[in-house]
Amino acid sequence: MKRITSKDNPQYRKLKQFASNSAAARRERYAILDGVHLCQSYLEHVGHPALCVVSQTSQYHAEVLEIIAECEKGNAQCLLLPDGLFRPLSQVDNGVDIVFLVLKPVYDTLPELVQNAVLLDRIQDPGNVGSILRSAAASGIRQVYCSVGTASVWTSRVLRAGMGAHFLLEVFENVSLETLIETSKIPVVATTPYARSTIYDIDLRSSVAWLLGHEGGGISESLMERASDRVVIPHAGLMESLNVAACAAVCFFEQMRQCLSGRK
Repeated sequence: MKRITSKDNPQYRKLKQFASNSAAARRERYAILDGVHLCQSYLEHVGHPALCVVSQTSQYHAEVLEIIAECEKGNAQCLLLPDGLFRPLSQVDNGVDIVFLVLKPVYDTLPELVQNAVLLDRIQDPGNVGSILRSAAASGIRQVYCSVGTASVWTSRVLRAGMGAHFLLEVFENVSLETLIETSKIPVVATTPYARSTIYDIDLRSSVAWLLGHEGGGISESLMERASDRVVIPHAGLMESLNVAACAAVCFFEQMRQCLSGRK
């Protein structure tokens, strides 16, 4: 395992730029995975990283030793850093010091909507985006399309909230959702607190594309006009609406329930 002890090392400086500059990270082909769980998930579902980095304190941690051994089997380079150099690379408090540098997936074409999917219209909170990805993966959805203005899915906060969902999904960013919907082969279901139909009124046993909107402004008017159906999640109490991530989870698992039960 290669040791780096100087903050002026070119490889370390590049890593630090990835970790500390979100704008630079969005432009690059690589992403940083922070913490044991994300690194283990990547090894399980994708493969070996471009780079594995650990701190001196964590190098003998049992799970880290297993990860390092697996990385070395795949000829992935492993770096050992003093704790002080590692700290700027991680945003996890009181975690185990390990990060992966991985290549972001690249898709040559944008597939049409033909299977269950999620469309995110300018959802800006990274925690919401990550939670939606996690619920989508857990409910068997495989494709997520993000409009311009949606939080970048490969930032640290979205990755942590997604808990490994990224590695089970195809996530397309900076998509023209209007164009995508116009060529859709399946119904597009928009969630809005102003709909007359509830999520429990419609038949979800066939594939649909779930359209979810901005936390404050909701779905844009141009997208709402293109939706096949509009639904609301009924709820008791004085709250006007649900958080968009909670709304997404209810929708995805109501569809899953209908499909498993074979009835509405």
